[in-house]
Amino acid sequence: MSTVPNYSPGLEGVIAGVSSICNVDPDSGLYYRGYDVHDLAKHSNFEETAYLVLHGKLPSKIQLEDFDRQLKMQRELPADVVNVLRAFPKKAHPMDAMRAGILALGSLDAEQNDTSHTANVKKSIRLIARTGTIVAAGYRLSKGQDPITPRNDLDHSHNFLYMLTGKVPDAFVARAFEVTLICYMEHEFNASTFSARVTAATLSDMYAAITTALGTLKGKLHGGANEEAMRMLIEIGSPAKAEMWVRERLARKEKIMGFGHRVYKHGDSRVDIVRDYARQLGDRLKQPQWYQMSDIIERLMKEEKNQFPNVDFPSAPVYYLMGLPIELYTPIFAVSRVVGWCAHVIEQQDANRLIRPRSHYSGEQGLKYVAIESRD
Repeated sequence: MSTVPNYSPGLEGVIAGVSSICNVDPDSGLYYRGYDVHDLAKHSNFEETAYLVLHGKLPSKIQLEDFDRQLKMQRELPADVVNVLRAFPKKAHPMDAMRAGILALGSLDAEQNDTSHTANVKKSIRLIARTGTIVAAGYRLSKGQDPITPRNDLDHSHNFLYMLTGKVPDAFVARAFEVTLICYMEHEFNASTFSARVTAATLSDMYAAITTALGTLKGKLHGGANEEAMRMLIEIGSPAKAEMWVRERLARKEKIMGFGHRVYKHGDSRVDIVRDYARQLGDRLKQPQWYQMSDIIERLMKEEKNQFPNVDFPSAPVYYLMGLPIELYTPIFAVSRVVGWCAHVIEQQDANRLIRPRSHYSGEQGLKYVAIESRD
């Protein structure tokens, strides 16, 4: 392929669009609408950061209160959507049930096919509010349990954990969860976001674009990495076994999940934020082994492969220590990233141009048709 002009495998380094939503700087980190994700994780909350990503600026107090009110009003699922989740195969992956729920929501939305800016913003609020409800309700139904009605006196993070478990989490656990949502909320033209923009560029509806993104996110090289990272830690079992386990896998040239990134050259800046919560949660629950194993793996990967972890790696033990089911790690990613996806669909359709790249043909040329009776 070296002779193909202007070809970049996997579109690496290719500028495929112009966006004001997010900047992934290979050297200095991640910025939402110009704000460093570290500042947002330290000072902001889910609702305020979602408003920023969706609307392009930090809200006033009145604007934030109104946005929060709208999210709370839209949390509950229509009965038809619950019935779709109830009828879904119990053994299906939650990501598949999630897609079914989003499509059902779209079919019930009177503004589904209205691609105007105003309609898209309203649909975004409905999607942000209800995606977590779909995940929690779908999971409980798959386990033979009834869905838990959302509570409007709880913020987004507290409410999701409550809908999943039936218990209101303590403030530290809810804040740790919220910080992971802030860190997962947006990441420029990653695979799922780009696929959502491709769908949106055809002037398909927002629900179709979000469903496209969910299908892309399901892959273990994208959102599924956090699930695989936790299964890896469980398989290792203890800090004493970590070094040998990693060296054996590297000797067999196997991939260590949660490491490496297409854009970051010096490591994912979000890792420090989430890693600290993994350490604190481990100390609080007297389960430091997960952090200790992670620390050993990070050291070895830097020494042996010069690879750094991405945010999926520390988020895995954070969710595990919270008691969250491993199969929900990727859907939880989507509970946050739906904000970024919606912002990109709005931006795409506000100044739309169909995304239609070309390929370089590498097959045979000039072949002549031969009747089937004469073929070998």
